[in-house]
Amino acid sequence: MRKLRLSLMLAISIGAGASAFSQSAAPTLDPAWKAPEVVEFIGLKKGDKVADIVAGRLTASLAQAVGPSGKVYAIETAEVVKSHPEALTHMKALASQSPNVTVSAEPVASALPPGLDAVFIRQNYHDLYDKFMGPADVPAFNRAVFAALKPGGVYVVLDHAATAGSGVGATDTLHRIDPARVKTDLLAAGFKLDAESSILANKADDHTKNVFDPSVRGHTDQFLFRFKKPN
Repeated sequence: MRKLRLSLMLAISIGAGASAFSQSAAPTLDPAWKAPEVVEFIGLKKGDKVADIVAGRLTASLAQAVGPSGKVYAIETAEVVKSHPEALTHMKALASQSPNVTVSAEPVASALPPGLDAVFIRQNYHDLYDKFMGPADVPAFNRAVFAALKPGGVYVVLDHAATAGSGVGATDTLHRIDPARVKTDLLAAGFKLDAESSILANKADDHTKNVFDPSVRGHTDQFLFRFKKPN
């Protein structure tokens, strides 16, 4: 839980900094996050509707990408807010400066807003398998994402890579997940793998260290997948 707290504090600090975001002012982001490249990979356009699951570091960037005519649903799950109410406070601060951001804090099992063009979950897919999230019914969660997306909509997952073949064995201990497990999960939910990117890959990370270990923190090997709901 302490490590989760650290993870959330990082996301929250960015939310606080992004509270000054407006449609004409870009948030200040760590270049290592490669926010412009990630947003481009998602494929958002003006007017799109996107759900940001466990919203934080890139929420303001998503809001800029979809513009005033679009919508960002910043979803801080009730399970997260229970332990970290400040996450909700900072997202509400962002929303107060960004009319196209709507914040919610429903349980992770709740239905998502319908008619979405994209769903994005950044470094938190692995948390769905952990105790503090219930753990979540991950197949049901992925089916809910599928149901909320328009035909042709995309589900984008960015997370810390675990050792190949480890499945979900490192989600709580190292805060990592086997990329192959994510693919298996989402294909089972009816998605098609549309694209993957190595922009956040780091071959020097051997996947055996906790993501908060100083030797890899901020530079873990991360995978970025885009799945599509068939038309």
